[in-house]
Amino acid sequence: MRHTEVTGGSGLRAARLGPADVVRLGGTGLRTRPLRVFLSALGIAIGVAAMIAVVGISGSGQAEVNRRLDALGTNLLRAAPGESLTGEEARLPPEAVAMIRRIPPVQQVAATGATGANVYRNEHIAIGRTGSLSVLAAGTGLLPAVGGRVGEGRWLDAATERYPAVVLGATAAQRLDVYRPGTRLWLGGRWFSVVGVLGPVPLAPELDSAALVGWPAARTYLRFDGHPSTVYVRAEDSQVAAVRGVLAATAYPEKPGEVRVSRPSDALAAREATESALTGLLLGLGGVALLVGGVGVGNTMVISVLERRPEIGLRRALGATRRQIRGQFVMESLLLSLIGGLAGTVLGGLITSGYAVSRDWPTVVPMWASAAGIGTTLVIGAIAGLYPAVRASRLSPTEALSGA
Repeated sequence: MRHTEVTGGSGLRAARLGPADVVRLGGTGLRTRPLRVFLSALGIAIGVAAMIAVVGISGSGQAEVNRRLDALGTNLLRAAPGESLTGEEARLPPEAVAMIRRIPPVQQVAATGATGANVYRNEHIAIGRTGSLSVLAAGTGLLPAVGGRVGEGRWLDAATERYPAVVLGATAAQRLDVYRPGTRLWLGGRWFSVVGVLGPVPLAPELDSAALVGWPAARTYLRFDGHPSTVYVRAEDSQVAAVRGVLAATAYPEKPGEVRVSRPSDALAAREATESALTGLLLGLGGVALLVGGVGVGNTMVISVLERRPEIGLRRALGATRRQIRGQFVMESLLLSLIGGLAGTVLGGLITSGYAVSRDWPTVVPMWASAAGIGTTLVIGAIAGLYPAVRASRLSPTEALSGA
């Protein structure tokens, strides 16, 4: 802080305080009362930590909910042939998959096609004893589209989809008593080699009781006509309803009324309701926490003004202006809020991380929450410190010194 300056002919004039001087002066005021500063900053830190923890834990819980809902296929749609105007079963055109893939929000498209063939353990099994197993043509992108996984062996790829290779669903493998790749099956009147066995597919249970062969192999060896029987479509979560609205017309432009499109999962609506409820909870609890912190800052600064009346009077007697007094106390309030805000942000992050790890959730602490916590605390700190600062600046030197 600079001393007063002597002007040529106009008497004494208070020296100006630069920003660095104001910060040092505010820091000095805090250092002289470490215990009170610690307790006040602790109150602010608890308030900010509560807000950060609420945001973080809710965000982590929401991420876990989203992860589980994604596993349920909330963005998975299905298109299948319905009935024609004559009452007969309709058929999707062979180009349906390629046309659906052109819809911008669509992320993945895959299809299966009914071949009409049967699969047996060997050629000696009586015709008709199929065990209710179906033989489906499948594209290489089917497994990721339906969220399936391979239990044994491997999935169809460019090296096997053109040859007599078959992948069994979990139920089909049990009924055929085949659990390892390498076994041969009598399929469509010829031998096919088992290259993989799938685990259960909750999103497409019809695949569990199916024998899946490559799309080109089905056309070559099973006289498959290339018409898909079911098309699986993954779309962006926010665009599921929009994609569903155009899916039928895109899959079969000439006869969209002959296409059945599944409804989005009710879990998608549940996700939106959960996000809305959590957002309201965050705003309410975060506002209360910050209000408590602001009241703590204001209370601390009012007490500080009452206790430091002699200091204020002495500074005023030495030439400090009202503006400088206001600046000092506002800066103390800002520094106090900043200390509490930073400590609360760190504490809230640790609480969130500990809770999320204990529940095996992904840890999510949004950057906007940390920035908003510190920024809002500074704003509230400035507002809370403004009244005590104005009150201190209005004290005359004699009035302040008389309270010494």
